[in-house]
Amino acid sequence: MRVGEVARSTNETKISVSINLDGEGKASVSTGVGFFDHMLDLFTRHSLFDVKVEADGDLYVDDHHTVEDCGIALGAAFRQALGDKRGIVRYADAHVPMDETLSRVCVDVSGRPFLVFRTEFPSQKIGTFDTELVREFFQAFAVNAGLTLHVETFYGVNSHHIAESCFKALGRALRAAVTVDAREGDRIPSTKGAL
Repeated sequence: MRVGEVARSTNETKISVSINLDGEGKASVSTGVGFFDHMLDLFTRHSLFDVKVEADGDLYVDDHHTVEDCGIALGAAFRQALGDKRGIVRYADAHVPMDETLSRVCVDVSGRPFLVFRTEFPSQKIGTFDTELVREFFQAFAVNAGLTLHVETFYGVNSHHIAESCFKALGRALRAAVTVDAREGDRIPSTKGAL
């Protein structure tokens, strides 16, 4: 079973995260940031991972530290769950429409973290949530998970729909990328022999 668990505690946040890559899409998420909880729930459902996130952050400042640190912890748990990446597909992409919006996420579970984020939001807020925090989450997650991650929204006019299509596409792409490929067998999917 491919499972990762991470606890992270700083002066700004206290976070515990677990992820099961071979789950059923069950989410138990409580960060204190309602819109972010909604996005993590969508990510979980579309990845078919089982994800638990408990966060207690300095929300009296703003949501930044909580969202970023959840990305750090969730990325680290994902990387832990993958182990040496034997037999996985490795590369995957997903296009996800959400009403008028279309986004694409491409991923390489490479061990080499890099984020390309070509998504713009027409508003600075979704309710009380700062839209710039979507990128902050993706950055923290990609770096700590060891992913090369490309996120692009081709078009869209509703900030909620744009964020939702990105999180759903991340879930769908990772679901495909970490699938065990019977043809790959017990090999690591790289000519280097390590990822």
